[in-house]
Amino acid sequence: MKLEFGAVDHVDRQDNTPIAATYDSRLKLVELYEKYGFSTFHVTEHHFTPLGLAPSPLIFLAAASRITQRIHFAPLVLITTLYNPLRLAAEICMMDHLTNGRIEIGLGRGVSPYELGFYGIDPKDTPGIYKESVEVLLAALTQDEVSYQGEHFQFSKVPMELKPLQSPHPPLWYGTANPETAARAACENSNIVSLQRAADARVPISRYKEEWQKIHGGRGKKMPHAGITRHIYVAETDAKAEERGRIGFDKFFASLEYLWKKFDANPIGLGNVNRSREEALVTGTPSTVREKIEQQVEQSGANYFVARFAYGNLTHEESVRSLELFAHEVMPHFR
Repeated sequence: MKLEFGAVDHVDRQDNTPIAATYDSRLKLVELYEKYGFSTFHVTEHHFTPLGLAPSPLIFLAAASRITQRIHFAPLVLITTLYNPLRLAAEICMMDHLTNGRIEIGLGRGVSPYELGFYGIDPKDTPGIYKESVEVLLAALTQDEVSYQGEHFQFSKVPMELKPLQSPHPPLWYGTANPETAARAACENSNIVSLQRAADARVPISRYKEEWQKIHGGRGKKMPHAGITRHIYVAETDAKAEERGRIGFDKFFASLEYLWKKFDANPIGLGNVNRSREEALVTGTPSTVREKIEQQVEQSGANYFVARFAYGNLTHEESVRSLELFAHEVMPHFR
């Protein structure tokens, strides 16, 4: 089974660890992801929660770009609802040139009503703001001048001085569990990643592949990524891997649920996350992890696997050791 690998990080808060030390650790891991042949590094965006110490993913990726040469960067996702789309377009263009064409664009409207609400955004307005912001963003990346009249954004003859290095714009990514969203991404020749259980992820991934083949299949193009993402912990024994991985995983999920529990809420988004939780952690010896990944990839139909090695209170040394075992004894099996 041939499979391409990416790595993802929430840069979540660690107990008793200075934030600067967490940043240093995560950037050292990015260097190792490149060394070991991961194609793309993803970082998430969250606000007002211990889940995310990288509320500005592009700043973090700018730092990562200075210590790497080959690995690509794709935020999963930029919460487009929170940005002025013209400002976001300018920053993406900067990143495209700073990275020599290694930046890619993950777009989303945000899953937490609390994170958006603290910025004064009413949840009922989120779909409209997101739709308009993406339209303006793509126009700003591809046109010399932007004029737009919407409910939430109005621009008139704005000159676009900065253009991206990649034409017509950097590749797009979406995080989705929705078959219709997956189908739209396929039409755009964009990439998708799912957090779902393998059997559930098969639904949007299958729809994605069907639509992509209809539109792009006969044109000699390579299918983009249709992936799943998992927390990984590899160790010398299954028991040790399960113990340490579970400790990091439970701390990570406590951060994930922080705002929802703070406000005593149980929204649909949290329910979806909890349903995926049973398969979100993959632990074991290299042979055990190989087998689990193979099973989940076959079940989901994914052609891309996104691994998370740093999460919760795992130490830097634990994440590095797990990554090294994965790179040396798991990844070659899929090449």
